[in-house]
Amino acid sequence: MLRVGLTGGIGAGKSTVANRLSEHGAVLIDSDKIAREVVEPGTPGLAELVEAFGEDILGSDGALDRPALAAKAFADEDSRKRLNSIVHPRVGARTAELMAAAAPDAIIVHDIPLLVEGGLAPMYHLVVMVDAPEEVRVRRLVEARGMAEPDARARIKAQATTDQRRAVADVWFDNSGAPDIVLAEVDALWADRLTPFEANVRLRKPRAPMSPKIASYDETWPVQAERALARIRVVAGDNAVRIDHIGSTSVPGLPAKDILDLQLTVSTLDRADELAQALSDAGFPRAEGEWYDDAHGEEGTWPKRFHFGGDPRRPVNLHVRSQETPAWRLALLFPEWLRQNPGERDAYAAVKNAMAAKHAGDGTVEQYTDEKQVWVDAAFARADAWAESTGWTP
Repeated sequence: MLRVGLTGGIGAGKSTVANRLSEHGAVLIDSDKIAREVVEPGTPGLAELVEAFGEDILGSDGALDRPALAAKAFADEDSRKRLNSIVHPRVGARTAELMAAAAPDAIIVHDIPLLVEGGLAPMYHLVVMVDAPEEVRVRRLVEARGMAEPDARARIKAQATTDQRRAVADVWFDNSGAPDIVLAEVDALWADRLTPFEANVRLRKPRAPMSPKIASYDETWPVQAERALARIRVVAGDNAVRIDHIGSTSVPGLPAKDILDLQLTVSTLDRADELAQALSDAGFPRAEGEWYDDAHGEEGTWPKRFHFGGDPRRPVNLHVRSQETPAWRLALLFPEWLRQNPGERDAYAAVKNAMAAKHAGDGTVEQYTDEKQVWVDAAFARADAWAESTGWTP
């Protein structure tokens, strides 16, 4: 199943997006709703809150008096931690139950306000952020929720910053305009990205071949790569020797195909095989067949494993290499050499552009890659010499 984290600042209008996705067929899991359910009258959660904070957190009807609880629970750090230790595990357990009950081909949308603050973005295949300018959000909170303006601004200030949200957001909706605008964008997201993404992961469907197309360097490539790397770190855990953004998109100023090349280095290929299923389920399906790098400076090949990104709007190549061959080191050396040697970077850009133009009608990158490799193989020798002269190590 595909897990989508939906979040946004208070007053941004997240429910508009959530409801539309639900209309399309998404399984909506609302964290705020669950947080209320686990402390309803008669629940163990409410009983534990009363034990921790006293009977006066209850209203006359026996239900939780939330302002009374807040006055006690947020009085100091220890009280806040006590509250979280009671509520958060129950919310997590109920969320896990709902996810487990979903169909294998479900698209789960987890509406979670504190996704950024909780560092939870890597747990999802995709993070959707709903935003609006602060003044719009303040007006909504005052007019629709009856908040005092100072309280509204304080709530906004206490949440994640715009920069923090952008760092984890795969999709960004500006919900400051007419509702029809953002609803149309949600419709497109469902049809063009979420539905094929789910199918790609479930069916282990590779990207369709296409001709090489070189794009100008995109300053957001490293940020996009970091989002994918964070998801891989969650899966690989201690099995990862290291995880890196490699290839042309990791070299500032270098034109490249708009495909992020990432490398997961493991101790052995047996370890790579053990991780294959989890990586595939996390949005990076393993490619069929035997994959290898041509050995540099020796005969033969260096075996590896290869995974591709399932997100149709963010192509990824994930190379899983072991320390059993030098390929992992060479994959780190080459882009670093280009970063430190602008003349070589520019020469490589010229080769890439020329080869891409030559093979623009091929419908595949195979010939482009083979012809470009002639320059790359010679460059490897120069990169090795540079590493030896500078003392560079990974």
